[in-house]
Amino acid sequence: MKKILFGSLFLMSFFSQAQLDLRSTEFGLVAGGTYSRVRNAHNPSGPRISVLGGVTAQAPIGSTEQYYLQIEALYFGAGETGKAKDAKGSKGYDAIYGNNYLSVPLNFKAYFSEAESEFYGLIGPRFNFLINQKVKNVPAGREYYDPNVVNPDYPEINGKANAFNLGVGVGVGFSYKRQLEIALKYDIGLSNAYPNLVEAWTMDPDSQKKKSEQVLSLGLTYFFK
Repeated sequence: MKKILFGSLFLMSFFSQAQLDLRSTEFGLVAGGTYSRVRNAHNPSGPRISVLGGVTAQAPIGSTEQYYLQIEALYFGAGETGKAKDAKGSKGYDAIYGNNYLSVPLNFKAYFSEAESEFYGLIGPRFNFLINQKVKNVPAGREYYDPNVVNPDYPEINGKANAFNLGVGVGVGFSYKRQLEIALKYDIGLSNAYPNLVEAWTMDPDSQKKKSEQVLSLGLTYFFK
């Protein structure tokens, strides 16, 4: 994971030295869906399906039309639910642990060629700022999953999501005439999504691990020409 982050930071450093043609910046709209999980956080633990949407801008790097620096500002739904495959019918199955963000991914984007219609790859960091957290149907006995519930015996333990999350993502997409694009991206959370969710009174080693939020997203982008 450290190698991925280092590589991403190296690319961002390279971008800062590269020749960006800001005068040729293109703007567009983005919409799509997300499929997210959180490791080592809740029990039972299942996926959450949500949405993403917002704006994007990309500027070419160098004199070709193959490499770009792309930035987005998105509403980005993540988190998880209790809908684990082996937990159907059990308490907590209907739980929702939704984290909704203002998300700012910054990507190096490389088309495989300079053709108008072509595949491309993406890599870069994602900065997530929590807008709100929606928790519903918390199972009995695990009320501390709810950020609004205070356990008098362990007041320092709660399920409040981190206000800021850092992640790194990779993806692949296809561009139709450099105007309509679809991209599949996988983001791995590098921050602890629930820093205070530690079951200190148990012997469960997973309760002491970092809660990593991971998101698979599919987005459709339209660039204005």
